[in-house]
Amino acid sequence: MRHRVRGRKLNRTESHRKALLRALATSLFRHKRIKTTLAKAKEARTFAETLITKARKNSLHSRRLVIREIHDKDVVNELFGDIVQKVADRPGGYTRVVKLGNRKGDAAEMAILELVDYNEVMKTKEEEKKEKKEVKKAKKKEKSEEVEEAKVVEETVDEEKPKKKERKKKKVEESSEDKPKKKGKKKENEEGSDDKPKKKSKNKEK
Repeated sequence: MRHRVRGRKLNRTESHRKALLRALATSLFRHKRIKTTLAKAKEARTFAETLITKARKNSLHSRRLVIREIHDKDVVNELFGDIVQKVADRPGGYTRVVKLGNRKGDAAEMAILELVDYNEVMKTKEEEKKEKKEVKKAKKKEKSEEVEEAKVVEETVDEEKPKKKERKKKKVEESSEDKPKKKGKKKENEEGSDDKPKKKSKNKEK
């Protein structure tokens, strides 16, 4: 029985669990918003908020305590600089957990963990992403229209080609009609050649 035992084990050992929470906190301070499971988000929220309260003191000791947990110097500088300035007037509740529903694969409850004071920043980022998507869609439409126009041109060319072929066939047929006449002349020559040997035979009889 786990009576009065704080926290969630998350099916991990102590060292693995600490590494997970450190990674979630660093990514939260870097990106200001992360998407993870609901249990991980709730655990990471408490871990990240304790680090923010330590960073608000802005002393050498507090900085060393934070560096012990977060090993990225750029993230630590951002925490003690920009994030602490935004959170200066807030007594607590620096983060927010928003439920998203169940995941398709294993039906795990998903949630977004975000810093409360960065709503405007995230909105501007989302707007920029939407604009980029719209630009990409417009480019794709232009490319598809160009491809369709090229197909139409090819079809018209293909339709013109059979006409030329028909003309060639007509010419071939006309030439074939002329050829039998020549054959008739040859037959007449052959008949004339049949007469000549007869004359020779008469001479032989004489």
